[in-house]
Amino acid sequence: MRAASFIAALLRSAAEGLLKFLAWIGEEPIGGYRPEAHYMRGPGPAWRAKHQRGQVASLRRVR
Repeated sequence: MRAASFIAALLRSAAEGLLKFLAWIGEEPIGGYRPEAHYMRGPGPAWRAKHQRGQVASLRRVR
């Protein structure tokens, strides 16, 4: 009988933990796609290194 009450208490605490976890998940909705987080804010350091002042002249069209 004692083992059965221990198992019941263990299952009860596991169920309480699961319910607490599900309530915690439900507090804040799962974030969707936010385009502002993926917005390009301009050229980065690699682009600047590639297009330094001295190298821009080679990219211009010659007439």
